[in-house]
Amino acid sequence: MKKILAFAGSNSSSSINQTLIEYVASEINIHETRVINLINYSVPIYSEDEEKNNGFPGMILALKQEIKDVDALLISVNEHNGSFGAFFKNIIDWLSRLDRNFFEGKKILLMSTSPGQRGGVGSLEYAKNVFPRFGAEIIDSFSFPSFYDNFSTETKTITDETLLLGLNEVLSTFAHQI
Repeated sequence: MKKILAFAGSNSSSSINQTLIEYVASEINIHETRVINLINYSVPIYSEDEEKNNGFPGMILALKQEIKDVDALLISVNEHNGSFGAFFKNIIDWLSRLDRNFFEGKKILLMSTSPGQRGGVGSLEYAKNVFPRFGAEIIDSFSFPSFYDNFSTETKTITDETLLLGLNEVLSTFAHQI
């Protein structure tokens, strides 16, 4: 049994990417999956002066260790203007300063969602290009469009059968490749 860490790149208390991560993590039954919420990882905006004067924030050290302790990651990236939100970019900046290869040896399933029809695809594509620079092996990716039309927040289920089938296929591939 492999260990998987799951999180969304959002600091919103009502993050649909966090909701998607929690749903997907609950669907993986053949591995041990732990979900964290990055909203609990408050860190200052990265700057060289901040790093020089105060060192690395304890929450970044803890997150790096949590990543190191698992075999794989489920990450759902939110999107602001076609890229990561500033909060998640800041987390990545701190992690990469601590260890350039902080994703080394980690197999990753990347996801994104948004209220719109593009499903956060801009941020997803950005992550697919950036994460390998930090040692990640992207196993697969999945964009979940029109979140509120295709996911019931009341029952915590996917309501669109085609999306459900697609996600199940991606999850099966991921679960067997890690």
